[in-house]
Amino acid sequence: MGKVAQPGSGAYFPAAEPHTDRADSSLPKRPESNDDDELYAELERRALMGLPAEDEGEAPIDVVDALRDEPEQPGEAPDLTLAGYIELHNRVPAFEGTDGQPYTVDIDVEESGDGEQPWVAFLVFLRWAETGAGIMDHIESGDVARGASADEARQNALELSLYEVRAELDAAIERRQQDAGD
Repeated sequence: MGKVAQPGSGAYFPAAEPHTDRADSSLPKRPESNDDDELYAELERRALMGLPAEDEGEAPIDVVDALRDEPEQPGEAPDLTLAGYIELHNRVPAFEGTDGQPYTVDIDVEESGDGEQPWVAFLVFLRWAETGAGIMDHIESGDVARGASADEARQNALELSLYEVRAELDAAIERRQQDAGD
């Protein structure tokens, strides 16, 4: 057995024998069994934030909701409307038309001549080259919204759902195909 210096005194004392059956509750206790799987399971449980040894039947955590500032309410789809999609994704939506071509959508307004709501909004679908390198053509929807001002008509069109926008694209493609056949 070696000698250990007493701090600050200069005196040497015999080193203590290691204490093997210490009852320190802060140290993990080895499972009674020598089964490695039990040992690994116990270490994993202790490593994961002190989880209890058995599952207590708690509901699983929705990680995506937990990371959001405000959890999304069931049934909400913030990008279901044209305005919501643009706000959430910072770009206009793109669609594949019934003709297999890629399209993006924009809103245009014009005066209608109606005294109460003199402005109408319609959708302009830009057909892109399949490589996305440039605009090849465009087609227009019918009037999709009205308003007392150009801004009101545009805002009303922005409230269309993406399903309604897609239906307008399909109808515009169909009209173009019919016009080409005449």
